[in-house]
Parts: sequence; structure tokens; C-alpha cells
Amino acid sequence: MITKKYLTDLIYQVNGAAIEVHKSIGAGLIESIYHQCMIKELSIRGISFKSELIIPVEYKGLELESDLRCDLFIENCLVLELKAVDKIIPIHIAKLMSYMKLLKSPIGLMINFNVTNIYHEGQKTYVNELYRWLED
Repeated sequence: MITKKYLTDLIYQVNGAAIEVHKSIGAGLIESIYHQCMIKELSIRGISFKSELIIPVEYKGLELESDLRCDLFIENCLVLELKAVDKIIPIHIAKLMSYMKLLKSPIGLMINFNVTNIYHEGQKTYVNELYRWLED
């Protein structure tokens, strides 16, 4: 069962993986490199995930074709979007929130590797309406 505590612990583990990647290779690379490094680091840590998951879009009981792909879907409950940009802009957040809603995920994490200190500047957690219904 997914609880708020479980998600808090999972985010801590994923942030730890991102910090390790950032510490090892630094800022200034393209997103796909960080993606591959995160895949390796999550695997090393025994965290299950799906990479480049095609997100289903359902409308009136029909599944529509979609080219939406989330970077990583962690433990079937946490959407992880990776960036390597100067600044997170509203469209990045809108995409993450859309992925969360379509995947019925209560929580999402945006990690931007193009920062000096990933813990303080490079990560932000987002929740949606599903999160408030979880047990502590």
C-alpha cells in the first residue's frame, strides 16, 4: 500500500541517486546523459522503474494514440522528470502534472541537473489531488 511515508522515503532515495549522479558527472551535460546515469544509479540501488514510459491517454473509454513519454516512472507511483536547463518554466511543470494525472500518480519529482547544488536548487516535489487521500 502506498502511504505518504512510503513516498517520502522513495523521494529521499531518488534524490540521493540524483545527487550521486550530479556529484559524479557535474552540470553542463545534455539531459539524455543524466537519464542514462539515473537509470544506472536507480538499478544499483534496487529501485524499480520504467524508462520512457508511453503514457496512455483515455477519452470516453477509448485509448488515444499518444506520444507522451515520462522520463522515469518509479515504483509505479512516482513520476520523475529530468531536465538540464537554465530554468524550469511553466510548460515543464504542466507536463509533469499531466503525466501524474494520466498515470494516476499522487506525486512527481522534477530534477534539474544544470545547477550548482542539486539538493538546494535542482529538485522540486509536486503533488496532486490523489496525494491528500493517502494514509500517513
